[in-house]
Amino acid sequence: MHIREAEEKDIPEILRVLKASLGETSSKKTEDIWRYKHLDNPFGKSLVLLAIEDDNIIGVRAFMKWQWKKKDETFFCFRAVDTATHPNHQGKGVFKKLTLEAIQRAKLAKHHFIFNTPNQQSLPGYLKMKWEIVDKIKVHLYLTYPKKISGEINTDTINLIETEIQDLCDSYNKQNNLQGKFYTPKNVSYLSWRFQNNPMQVYDIFEEKGIYLAAYVKQHKNIKELRISEAMVTEDQRKLAKIVIKNWCSKHGAYIVSSAIALNFLSRLNLSGGFGPVLTARDLNLSSQEYSEVLDLDSFIYTLGDLELF
Repeated sequence: MHIREAEEKDIPEILRVLKASLGETSSKKTEDIWRYKHLDNPFGKSLVLLAIEDDNIIGVRAFMKWQWKKKDETFFCFRAVDTATHPNHQGKGVFKKLTLEAIQRAKLAKHHFIFNTPNQQSLPGYLKMKWEIVDKIKVHLYLTYPKKISGEINTDTINLIETEIQDLCDSYNKQNNLQGKFYTPKNVSYLSWRFQNNPMQVYDIFEEKGIYLAAYVKQHKNIKELRISEAMVTEDQRKLAKIVIKNWCSKHGAYIVSSAIALNFLSRLNLSGGFGPVLTARDLNLSSQEYSEVLDLDSFIYTLGDLELF
């Protein structure tokens, strides 16, 4: 077995390995989705490694590029995302070998750290490779009644031009910069890629001066949850944001709204806590002080869209 970086021509065979290993019940495995995640990302092309045996791909490991900022410093990172080993080759340590090799290449590329939200099945394997648990992602839950609020607002219409969206992003970035915490910098390209053009999830999106909201519905056994993946709302637009979110709840029949950003203007009936998945991190080229801050969830300002698996 040897390891090499993937090329675009490998995509069809990569997808065959993913389908053979993981199936398509949890998520679709198509070339459009692969290109979206690993080639079209505005943060850059992913680091994708392949395990090869007898000229066949037997394993895949993808690290998606990401960025966090803190004050005026940009931290170049990877998200450990797609990985699969062909069923005929499991038990050979393919996942570990690919991941350790990806770590070494990420170090040489001068990236700062890796982060992800592994499930309980894969978490022990990451911990053995020096990942560390940060914390469970903190989420705010709001109980709401799905009743439409009257008003001349079309919550499905996108109104803003790019310069106005960028102005809102600049204001958001500046505000977060002043807090001296890690945050994902937002711009027009990021929002378009992450939400408008996402082939994996259809989002409700609302843009107005001073507002950008992106959300989708999560169906639970007996109730629907409206997840706010992105929320940039200026103080003078909170009333409008409340109307938009309430009307989305009415449209979808959602009784719970979840958000990583506090939206206390929505409802006094709310609950906050570590209801999200476990966030983990792995150092690459950080100082000891910087890494200690990465391991402190309170050092981050984040939306669900920054951290949720996609």
